[in-house]
Amino acid sequence: MKLHYYPETDSLYIELRDAPATETREIVDGLNADFDVTGNVVGLDIDGATHKLDLSSLEAVALPFASLKAA
Repeated sequence: MKLHYYPETDSLYIELRDAPATETREIVDGLNADFDVTGNVVGLDIDGATHKLDLSSLEAVALPFASLKAA
């Protein structure tokens, strides 16, 4: 899983799987879900992220990490 923040559009993309999206569905205004060819969710796009989320910190609880990277 990867988090991608794009300041020029103030959007946060949560990449759940490394797979190409073949369909995007708007869940609610400003929240889109990307699906692969078999219908699995591969990512979530949140528009206006700084107005909807607290991006000042990130906490992971009980995740079975194999690796953790910060850029």
